[in-house]
Amino acid sequence: MDSQKYCFKENENVTVGKACFLISNVTTGSVNLQQEALQRIISTLANKNDEIQNFIDTLNHTLKGVQENSSNILSELDEEFDSLYSILDEVKESMINCIKQEQARKSQELQSQISQCNNALENSEELLEFATRSLDIKEPEEFSKAARQIKDRVTMASAFRLSLKPKVSDNMTHLMVDFSQERQMLQTLKFLPVPKAPEIDPVECLVADNSVTVAWRMLEEDNKIDHFILEHRKTNFDGLPRVKDERCWEIIDNIKGTEYTLSGLKFDSKYMNFRVRACNKAVAGEYSDPVTLETKALNFNLDNSSSHLNLKVEDTCVEWDPTGGKGQESKMKGKENKGRSGTPSPKRTSVGSRPPAVRGSRDRFTGESYTVLGDTAIESGQHYWEVKAQKDCKSYSVGVAYKTLGKFDQLGKTNTSWCIHVNNWLQNTFAAKHNNKVKALDVTVPEKIGVFCDFDGGQLSFYDANSKQLLYSFKTKFTQPVLPGFMVWCGGLSLSTGMQVPSAVRTLQKSENGMTGSASSLNNIVTQ
Repeated sequence: MDSQKYCFKENENVTVGKACFLISNVTTGSVNLQQEALQRIISTLANKNDEIQNFIDTLNHTLKGVQENSSNILSELDEEFDSLYSILDEVKESMINCIKQEQARKSQELQSQISQCNNALENSEELLEFATRSLDIKEPEEFSKAARQIKDRVTMASAFRLSLKPKVSDNMTHLMVDFSQERQMLQTLKFLPVPKAPEIDPVECLVADNSVTVAWRMLEEDNKIDHFILEHRKTNFDGLPRVKDERCWEIIDNIKGTEYTLSGLKFDSKYMNFRVRACNKAVAGEYSDPVTLETKALNFNLDNSSSHLNLKVEDTCVEWDPTGGKGQESKMKGKENKGRSGTPSPKRTSVGSRPPAVRGSRDRFTGESYTVLGDTAIESGQHYWEVKAQKDCKSYSVGVAYKTLGKFDQLGKTNTSWCIHVNNWLQNTFAAKHNNKVKALDVTVPEKIGVFCDFDGGQLSFYDANSKQLLYSFKTKFTQPVLPGFMVWCGGLSLSTGMQVPSAVRTLQKSENGMTGSASSLNNIVTQ
């Protein structure tokens, strides 16, 4: 609706202004001119009253339209929201509030305009009635007085200051909704598909350096996959996982890629089982077919039954125990050690056997052979383990020995044992020993020593376990199974077993042959 038709035209304002001027300036005798001017005012007021009434009707119609259209919008909004899930309730309520606020705002504006127009119309009707009665006044002075009053009131009349253009319209289309696209999307909703089982690729899997990298792939592309779950467990059985006598699966969740590396493992079993499944936001899929990867490594503990009584032995730790040999007469020890040399002890301790209930009948090593062997023999293959000494350890040896090592023998002093020896008492020495020959090593004693034994290749090498720097290598031919051997005095050692041969060590072995010392190179070394 064109609201401009309700605005005063410029000539209407001019006509009223001229009439008011004539009423104010004519003499008392010019009644006819005043009557004509007043008549024009009355005519203008009557027209204006009609326009105002029409405007009021229009405002009422607009108000009704706002209410009806708001109701329709709300109805349509309800219909739209009825097709949505309850998660849209909050959005729906927000939109309802917007519509109601818009309705309230427009209604308030229109009500305000209606009220203003009603007041203006009431004042105008009163003024019109007063002006009409003034026409019947016969007395000139009274008539002139009334005419001036009418003029003043017309000049200040609110009817001539009203804007006859609605401040708001009944248009609510800016709040219309159309959920056709969203409804179409909802109509296409269906159950989220369960991810297919991935497939582990054994060729892409890698077992090295006590780490296992497992790689898998999806046989069908699925862009709904959010993450993967990898499960693993250790086993000594090849092939498919067994139901009985197996460890529980360990779970690694929320893997975003299609491979994962488990590092820092101890390979205390021959194999590891792996399986993986894909997950989307709602559900986890089926497991892949399990894959078994070989994780063999040398696992051994220290043999408590074979250790010297002055050694306190646990599975992978050994400590010097000066009180361990009490109870045996010192003269017995003297006879046993007669004619034998060894590392001097700070306290000559008897090493008689203890009651079986306490320490067992350990007499494998005695005298000053403060030795303990591993409980697992090496008969073939390549193997690796690491040894760490306590900071205050005075003397220790690390190496291998045949099972025939004598009970009084010390590591490296016979042709049945090979070792490197560290002495931190009185003077610091670091040397390789075999068959009672000594080769001084001009390298720094590492924090941790790595031992590599290639039984078939006849090689025993020692490394800095951290840097993998080669310390020394023996080249020989093992004619019997060997056992890891350890000597400790005034201190302790801890072992790390279940380790693969590190990749760095394997690489060094390729270039080591012919470049390092051997057992034969010790033949000309002065006896210790």
